[in-house]
Amino acid sequence: MTKSKIQNKSKAQIPNNKNFVLVFVILILNLFCHLCFSICHLSAQQDNPSSGELITKAWQAHGKRDIEATFKYTQECIDLYRETADKQQASLNSLPKTKDEIEAVQILNDAATAYFIQAESYMRQEKLDEAKKLFQLIIDKYPYAHAWDPRGWFWQIAQASQQSITKLETGSIEIDQAPKVSQLTSKIVLYDPGREDVVDYPQYGKFKNIGTKEYKYVVSDQEGLIQAVGEGIYPSTISLRWDPEFKKAKEEGRLSGSHWDFLQSPDLEAAFLKWTLAPEPQGVKLFYTALMLEKSGLIKHAIKCYYAIVVHFPGSYGWTYWHTPWYVGQAAISKINFLLRRNPNLGYKLVDAHIKIQNGYDNDVSNDIVITNPGRFLKVNILEKLKPKIDKNLLSIKRRLGKGKVNLIQYETGDWELLVDKKPYIIRGVTYSPTKVGQSPDEGTLGNWMEEDFNSNGKADGPYDSFVDKNRNNIQDKDEPAVGDFALMKEMGVNTIRLYHHPQKPNKELLSGLYNKYGIRVIMGDFLGKYALGSGAAWNPGTDYNNEEQKKNMMKSVTDMVLEFKDEPFILFWLLGNENVYGYGCNADKDPDAFFKFANEAAKHIKSIDPEHPVAICSGDILFLDKFAHDAPDIDIFGTNAYRGEYGFGQIYNQVREEVDKPVFITEYGCPAYSDGKDRDEVEYLQSEYHRAAWEDIFRNSAFGAGEGNSLGGVVFEWIDEWWKAYEPLIHDTKGLWTGPFPDGFMHEEWLGVCGQGDGKMSPFLRQLRKSYYQYKKMWR
Repeated sequence: MTKSKIQNKSKAQIPNNKNFVLVFVILILNLFCHLCFSICHLSAQQDNPSSGELITKAWQAHGKRDIEATFKYTQECIDLYRETADKQQASLNSLPKTKDEIEAVQILNDAATAYFIQAESYMRQEKLDEAKKLFQLIIDKYPYAHAWDPRGWFWQIAQASQQSITKLETGSIEIDQAPKVSQLTSKIVLYDPGREDVVDYPQYGKFKNIGTKEYKYVVSDQEGLIQAVGEGIYPSTISLRWDPEFKKAKEEGRLSGSHWDFLQSPDLEAAFLKWTLAPEPQGVKLFYTALMLEKSGLIKHAIKCYYAIVVHFPGSYGWTYWHTPWYVGQAAISKINFLLRRNPNLGYKLVDAHIKIQNGYDNDVSNDIVITNPGRFLKVNILEKLKPKIDKNLLSIKRRLGKGKVNLIQYETGDWELLVDKKPYIIRGVTYSPTKVGQSPDEGTLGNWMEEDFNSNGKADGPYDSFVDKNRNNIQDKDEPAVGDFALMKEMGVNTIRLYHHPQKPNKELLSGLYNKYGIRVIMGDFLGKYALGSGAAWNPGTDYNNEEQKKNMMKSVTDMVLEFKDEPFILFWLLGNENVYGYGCNADKDPDAFFKFANEAAKHIKSIDPEHPVAICSGDILFLDKFAHDAPDIDIFGTNAYRGEYGFGQIYNQVREEVDKPVFITEYGCPAYSDGKDRDEVEYLQSEYHRAAWEDIFRNSAFGAGEGNSLGGVVFEWIDEWWKAYEPLIHDTKGLWTGPFPDGFMHEEWLGVCGQGDGKMSPFLRQLRKSYYQYKKMWR
């Protein structure tokens, strides 16, 4: 290019003054218009309802079978948030697992849920092609989306969609329930078992400030302590490096992956090695190391490992699935005591060991104060077992609660008893709510078991017409006559069932027959606003215990219950709530003081119209126990739902006694009869062992037992499997809903029964009795 051409081109690119002004004005106008559009768009976004609000409304409309409203809210959610949902899905390379990870992609979850609700609505309308198309869309586009179950957990939408497609294509859903062959569990072979079975800690250091918040153990002979404790137990970690099994496992690649993935591994050797080096707080690491040793049968070494937590890390804590603190030191003491009771041949007992967490009944660990007494191990004196039992007739009565045939007394020793007609009564209870396969409250199809009569013989099906499928062939053979659940429960040793007077009306005549013929009484409950029942509140945000109108509604619900049933001889006592402190469908988790104060008002009101029966609360474990102690002095019994594991209920009885000194009963406890990778016989055995340990703990802590003396009994959850719990009511779902102390580390909510319904085809009549049923029959009778 010549110089003149370059000059000419440069001149052509420079506008004259008029053109320059015109271009500048146009530019300013464009910027102004773009700014106005952005402001309007932002304002429109702010005015739009959130994806969560739309999904809540969509579920409510779907529940009411309002098709027009269902599609209005779901389509609005899809239109507004589909683009963001697609981006969130694209940002993931694996399925979110933790609650925080799932909630981080909430718009993805809500958009996928919107499609799912639409597909379910199409199914109800028998528009099966449209339903299948949307289910497949979810599987293809949103495989990592979750939906929130109002009962308190997340479920995978793509998985539920695939199950629904199977149902559409086959007309039914058959989950492969063939027994799985368990892998052989490897045994742990210790390279260095340590030179002491019971470590003489004073020989290697000094305990300081025992029984105070300044407690600590100061090591003076580190090398001696390492030699005493052995492999995997603090402070010994070096010996692990020399363990030939460690080198072998590492070379074979058996230690790859997250240590959390090893918790349920059948390779106990690898799990032990992995956890001894896990990047977790020392207390948590030691607990799971001890658990692997316990599983392998190395009980002495497991006890040493658990005790190392108490000595060195008494205030250590972890977090549950529900993000509530789990105090490892307290659990370690309970584990030690459990193992020593189960293995009396060891010949030791742990005395005076106690860890108290002041301010430890909420979810805030920042203000916790840990007061520790590590206790000591003593040889068991065989003569202790020959001590004479206390003659309670010689004891004075410290307190008496109630005036009628059912009342509570506390002796001068601090022990509590529930008396019925002046005789001690320990609650051998079960939650009885037999649900026909295919029914679900989520779909508005849940029937009333007290009224259902599918064979039209004039009797309630479950209570009177159920039969035992002895050979588990899912048919009723000639030698399998109808016996009825009431007779089966009596044979098991049940003396109490727990039920609620709403939302379905109890049948007085049926309950009278349960009591008169089978001797089984009823704990009658009111949800007290949980799940918004009785309060008149919408599910979201749920019951507000500061709302006067809702409180008035709930008090009326309670009053109606008491007036209707107070004179019935089958009533044992009244129960308020159902783990309301966990907050689903109410705000008791955000304002526990308001909840407990209102519960106390309800208790006082009950007693004003019925002084004949005590009043209990159904709380959630020991969450806000200090609030209950302060706010609810008129509630007679502390009841709580607790799922602590295969060793019982830990320090619950001691904590209640220290905090409020009221009797305790476990309103709900249980274990699933399903575990991934284990066959039917094995998992039924594990379920029965879980129940055995739970009942032994309940009974041990009853009046004049070896424990705290304040236990009144417990209620097994539950009589029979309910198939609707994991959403699709025609599937006996095997997916784990939340992590917890169960055989495979997950709660399988649909498998909690002490009896099952087989393949479901003969529901509601067929019963397959599990090992746990016979375990209770042995213990209770």
